Amino acid sequence: MPSITDEIRRHLQESAQVKQSFSPELIQRIATFAEKSAAALLAGGKIVFFGNGGSAADALHLSAELVVRLCAERAGLPALALTTNPSVLTAAGNDYGFERIFSRQIESLVDAKDVVVALSTSGTSPNILRGAEAARARGAFVVAVTGATGGKLAPLADLLLNVPSTDPQRIQESHITIGHIACALIEKQVSGVS
Repeated sequence: MPSITDEIRRHLQESAQVKQSFSPELIQRIATFAEKSAAALLAGGKIVFFGNGGSAADALHLSAELVVRLCAERAGLPALALTTNPSVLTAAGNDYGFERIFSRQIESLVDAKDVVVALSTSGTSPNILRGAEAARARGAFVVAVTGATGGKLAPLADLLLNVPSTDPQRIQESHITIGHIACALIEKQVSGVS
């Protein structure tokens, strides 16, 4: 039976292996995500993140990196997570159903200048799919950050960032890594500060 430290090392190695297996195409798509986001911000748009569970927490985390700062002192950048207002979430859930908690907000807050980022390990949650559909209808640039297949979310996205794994832990760890890389690049491109 492996020791607890061996088990910890195995988890660390698995996490590192997933990130090291990112294809050149995925790396280029991450660069495209940063470039499109920076261009949207420079054109007066915003970045809108949403997800369920751990992905909801990632949405909060990444929007905070842009609003506050990640690497450099600079002006705040317009970004928000659709998981922050319990009154809106519960009213939309109660009045329209859980599958519309994000789409209703997108209908109210998003326009064609914006980048909308749907975070989903499976790419199959009905409320995420409805949110992506609403973002497309508003003319926003839709980014799906998912696991290996992208699920039903993949065809709804303008840009798919699909982590090469089917393990939700490894996928979510990679999502925050992708998010941090993109936020650092966005910050640099928008503010000119390195």
